[in-house]
Amino acid sequence: MITRRNFNKGAVAGAAAIAAAPLLDTYMSTQALAQNAPAPSRPLNIPPLYAGKISGGVRVFDLNMRRGNTEFFPGVKTPTLGINADFLGPVLHMSAGEQVRFNVKNSLGEPTTLHWHGFHLPAKHDGGPHQEIAPGQTWSPQFEIKQHAASFWYHSHMLHQTAAQVWRGLAGMMIVDDAHARALSLPATYGVDDIPLVLQDRSFNRDGSLSYSTDMHNTMMGNLGALLMVNGSINATFAAKTKLVRFRVLNASNARFWTIGFSDERPFHQIATDGALLERPVRLTRLSLGPGERGEIIVDLGDRKPVFLRNFPLPDGGGMMGGGGMMGRMMRRRGGGMSAGEGADFLQIIPASAQAPASTSAATLPNKLLSLPRLNPADAARTRRFVLDMRMGPMVMMGISNPVSINGKVMKLNRIDEVIKLGDTEIWEISNRSPMPHPFHIHDIQFHILDRDGRPPAANERGLKDTVVVNRGETVRVITKFEDYADAQTPYMYHCHILEHEDAGMMGQFTVVA
Repeated sequence: MITRRNFNKGAVAGAAAIAAAPLLDTYMSTQALAQNAPAPSRPLNIPPLYAGKISGGVRVFDLNMRRGNTEFFPGVKTPTLGINADFLGPVLHMSAGEQVRFNVKNSLGEPTTLHWHGFHLPAKHDGGPHQEIAPGQTWSPQFEIKQHAASFWYHSHMLHQTAAQVWRGLAGMMIVDDAHARALSLPATYGVDDIPLVLQDRSFNRDGSLSYSTDMHNTMMGNLGALLMVNGSINATFAAKTKLVRFRVLNASNARFWTIGFSDERPFHQIATDGALLERPVRLTRLSLGPGERGEIIVDLGDRKPVFLRNFPLPDGGGMMGGGGMMGRMMRRRGGGMSAGEGADFLQIIPASAQAPASTSAATLPNKLLSLPRLNPADAARTRRFVLDMRMGPMVMMGISNPVSINGKVMKLNRIDEVIKLGDTEIWEISNRSPMPHPFHIHDIQFHILDRDGRPPAANERGLKDTVVVNRGETVRVITKFEDYADAQTPYMYHCHILEHEDAGMMGQFTVVA
């Protein structure tokens, strides 16, 4: 029997890391608000699908970044940011090969940017910190969609303010399709059997406002919310109408690593990674995603049994910041509920009843999805090495020394760290010398993972990626080719996608030159 008490037990998740009094206070205030959240019958918020309009052969999207108020809890108005909405933005839909233009108006009253995460595009249209949009101004990048069918996202990338602006709501999903994907007869009816899941976690003050901290603890660990949400929904329920359902899962959290699965341990199939479909479906019971990563899954609900999507503990226990860390243990001792990794249900799924109309969606999965050529490591012009590091000590605590770095350097907007020749194939070797995992994101390109500490990647990591989790003590090699766009003046970014780490300087810049 699914009860309100059992669902809230999973929904309210303890902040992780160290047993600091401010974290406990935030956790308790968030829990108090969540006790008044609705029972698990509130329909999942599914963002509107926005395909823009065609003008002169260009697909045009009008996006207004603005302030708003969101009712996460009944009767409580929370000040938030959104894009064409009070919190988050619409799901933007486009097709490979199209010319698109985004008219991005900044109505926030503060500077911002909007980055197209995962897209291959000219550097001056990337939406990184060099493309700042002043209050009241409109930025209109235009480029060709050179992606395979997959799920991407867009979010603020404002220098030193990315974490806070995304936390308040400046993010949304993008769906790219193509003729090949459409021919596969995968579940593809948006809002029916093709469902976006934007995974986030947030903490709240007692007045209902979002709680966000830039203290040293959160700079080091990243902000971990005390409450899990999906598409901005808390205690949400999805009423399925079809046997097979496709979930497009985006980890849009600032710092939380998610490991999702179903409460009854039913298997599902992953069909896509960050940048494309996989070669064939991969059967799983758990899918781990670091901040910035995406994965598309298909689940069979033919048994018509209600089930929950659950956030499970990280496979290695999470280290310094996992769901089972010190704060989670402290919360259990104090009676504060479960920590975010340990059996936290975040979405109830109610399958179609026996009396439901027959589904028109795909009933079976194709055995083969996509074949892509792979780059030969022997063709790489060079191997670049990147070392991710963190440190503590009196100098860091006093603000004299920076706590995070890449290759011993902290991000400087006027410094180009790497120069790459257009047309070159390169191997990037990313080593993690810190005590926690880091999701490493490279702008402009998609890559294949060659190996993890010399071992081939898991089957569900063999597709195209733009973000890869590098575990503590691990070295990951990826291979990619830099094509189409060269600009000696405007750089792309590479960085840790724990947004507080990015803001603190765990980021570098590269240019591609002809």
